[in-house]
Amino acid sequence: MVEADFGLITQVNSHLFQMQGKMFRPTLLLWAEEATSSPDQRATTLSAVVELIHLATLVHDDSVDHSVLRRGMPTINSLFSHQVSVIMGDYLYSRAVIELVQLNDLEPLRVLSRVTNDMTVGEMRQLLAHDPLEFSEDEYDLLIRAKTASLVSGACEIGALGAAPDERDALRRFGEVLGMAFQIVDDLLDYTEDASVTGKPFGSDLREHKVTLPLIAALPRMRESERRAVSRLLLSPEPSDGQIAEVILAVGEAGGLDYARERALRLAQQADTELDVLQPSAARDALRASITYVIDRRS
Repeated sequence: MVEADFGLITQVNSHLFQMQGKMFRPTLLLWAEEATSSPDQRATTLSAVVELIHLATLVHDDSVDHSVLRRGMPTINSLFSHQVSVIMGDYLYSRAVIELVQLNDLEPLRVLSRVTNDMTVGEMRQLLAHDPLEFSEDEYDLLIRAKTASLVSGACEIGALGAAPDERDALRRFGEVLGMAFQIVDDLLDYTEDASVTGKPFGSDLREHKVTLPLIAALPRMRESERRAVSRLLLSPEPSDGQIAEVILAVGEAGGLDYARERALRLAQQADTELDVLQPSAARDALRASITYVIDRRS
């Protein structure tokens, strides 16, 4: 779907193919379709479109964050350039739009245009967090709902386009809270796992001065000396490994990791409840199993 008669795009696409992830979002779309007994011959195309949009956001994110690793491999911006990364992200988005238009159906286009707009707003929201130490949990929720949960929610909703309204709404909500739990667990992994497991540098969020839920929850409970250490790290253009380790230790001792885990578990319970509206089936069981995957994953 992303082939082009242009050498550089072919090279970049080849590298992206090697970085291929677990196809979590397109898989949710296909399970949602099956769980709602709403067969759609376009489901395979729609799931591919969702993955194209996801890839585009990753390519853009890596460029904005100047990340060097993604899934244990060099990012597009580190292997080629930031310019190539931005343009390739745009290309992936445009290919997704072309495929949607060819379906000649406004409904999936309507859902995914809303989703991509939400994700863009989420990115801008993150850039405008001028005082990281004042970044609240409410602001964090708005960020991850837009940046991560919106596409997971959109994938689940599109899988249920042919279902009854109550099932479609339930799967949209399921995807939203599951996506928020996914992002919280992702942010936790940055504090608890190393690069050999996550495929990205240890403490990369802190290195990029990103304040996520573990730190937000820990800050009010930290001693003044620990808050000063956090402030020094956030003011340092290139935090040292020692600074990263010191802050991670302080966040754990202040209960930030435990709070984030509990919050993810509460969201997981909400996601599970949303599935009660669906008829029992193997696909519904698979959707329930995806909740366990999100909570227990290590990469």
